[in-house]
Order: sequence, then structure tokens, then C-alpha cells
Amino acid sequence: MAENVIITKRARENMVKARAGALVLPKITGMAFGDGGVNADGTVIKPTENQAALANELLRKEISGYEFVNDTTCRYTSTLAEAELAGEDISEIGLYDANGDIMCIKNFKAKGKDGDMEMTFTLDDVF
Repeated sequence: MAENVIITKRARENMVKARAGALVLPKITGMAFGDGGVNADGTVIKPTENQAALANELLRKEISGYEFVNDTTCRYTSTLAEAELAGEDISEIGLYDANGDIMCIKNFKAKGKDGDMEMTFTLDDVF
């Protein structure tokens, strides 16, 4: 797994409890977008497993869809409409579940979002 992507501790706790039958995993329902994935000079910040949220969340949006890329990878997609986050520099995304808990975080170089274009983000959940 790339060093700028993490599965949160909460996600791993849920998975181990689900495997034991102590709970049913809530499904992934959306993607969170933020601008806190880089420091002041634009260097990507490595997320930590103990993060329960994005560093600076700007918007949550339901996923557009998902596909199984292979037997152990699910690719989630979310598209920002033209007006959504226009003028923002997006540098972090996270998957959240039906309970609203962040399950996975990915930080990357800031991507400027213009108001006259859609942007589609994908995030692979790999096991």
C-alpha cells in the first residue's frame, strides 16, 4: 500500500469484530473531501491510522459507485459537480461508512477545483 494511504484504526477494529461475529460491518456510503493533506510548502502529509477524521474536511458526498477491480480490491468513485468545492484545493479524501466513521484516508498533492468542471476521485480499498 502506498505510504500516503491508510486504513484507520476504527476500520481495523470493526473488521476484527465482524470476523468474530460481534458486529456487522456498515457499508461504505460516501467520500469526504478536504484540503488538509499537505503542509504549507505543498508537501504531502502522511496520514496516521489513529486519525478519525480528515485534517480539514470540506464536504461529504455519497459515492457515485464502486467496482471490484480484483478479488481483494474494491474501487470507490465519487464525482464533484461543477459548483461543488469550486475554488478549493483538494488534497485529502476519505471513505466513510453508514455510521459516518472514516475508514480510509488518502493524502495527495493539492488539486485545484475550477467552477466550470466536474472532478472524479477514485479510492481503492485493498485487502
